[in-house]
Amino acid sequence: MKILIINGPNLNLLGEREPEVYGKQTFNDYFTSLQFKLREVELSHFQSNHEGKIIDKLHEARLHFDGVVLNAAAYTHTSVAIADAVKAINIPVVEVHISNTSARENFRKHSYIAPYASGVITGFGMKSYELAVLSFVELPEKND
Repeated sequence: MKILIINGPNLNLLGEREPEVYGKQTFNDYFTSLQFKLREVELSHFQSNHEGKIIDKLHEARLHFDGVVLNAAAYTHTSVAIADAVKAINIPVVEVHISNTSARENFRKHSYIAPYASGVITGFGMKSYELAVLSFVELPEKND
């Protein structure tokens, strides 16, 4: 099984950006440990601060991956274009957030992506990514 993790804007600063919200670990360090822990899954990751590059990567993913774990970050709450891309591709997408977006500012409570996602996982820190990947492994029929 091949899963692509896509991270949106400002997530390249994990480990230094608002550690009280996002923790002190960099994504690259976390990703290395996730690959080791879930060796049965071929994991790749991509990060961009640019909406169009995220859309292009979603389009590309449909040709090479069994599913996508998407943390669109702030674009979750603003991007109809990314939501349309999720809707358009023929592979399952699980939306993830490190923080509990429902317990934060009001604008973070709405997701344009959620209606087209197979599921949404929020508030478990970096563990949210692992839970999302495990949803593909342990609940494959849910993601079809």
